[in-house]
Amino acid sequence: MAKHKISVTVNGTAREAEVESRLLLVHLLREVFRLTGTHVGCDTSHCGVCTVRLDGQPVKSCTVLAVQADGCRVDTVEGLEQGGKLHPMQEAFTEKHALQCGFCTPGMLMTCSSLLERNKNPSEQEIRQAISGNLCRCTGYLNIVKAVQYAAQKMGGA
Repeated sequence: MAKHKISVTVNGTAREAEVESRLLLVHLLREVFRLTGTHVGCDTSHCGVCTVRLDGQPVKSCTVLAVQADGCRVDTVEGLEQGGKLHPMQEAFTEKHALQCGFCTPGMLMTCSSLLERNKNPSEQEIRQAISGNLCRCTGYLNIVKAVQYAAQKMGGA
């Protein structure tokens, strides 16, 4: 199978890879670039654990081919922390007990931080709508909603 050379900026760092046309973005991140914070869950785009930002927009990386990310900016959960300081959303998930097993957490963090970039003070309904594509089997979502509200307040939106 033919390989394609692609260039992607991942968490601010330019990266190159030679990939088969069928390789998914989630596998490029995990297997080629060794960024394992992005999880693989259902492989059908239903669970959202593989959510990353592609040119600023949250996407399920199991639905994007690596070649489609050529020339794009990809932000993963590893890129949320900056200079040893947790992102307010990461801090909020800890403070508000918004995680239990942690499997869905990377996708939730990417979805929720993207929401606050678009909407500094989302309502509970807007938060629930934003996370509706991310499944969590442990928390019941209440503490995730509280975490987003807490992060919005810390970031000056609420």
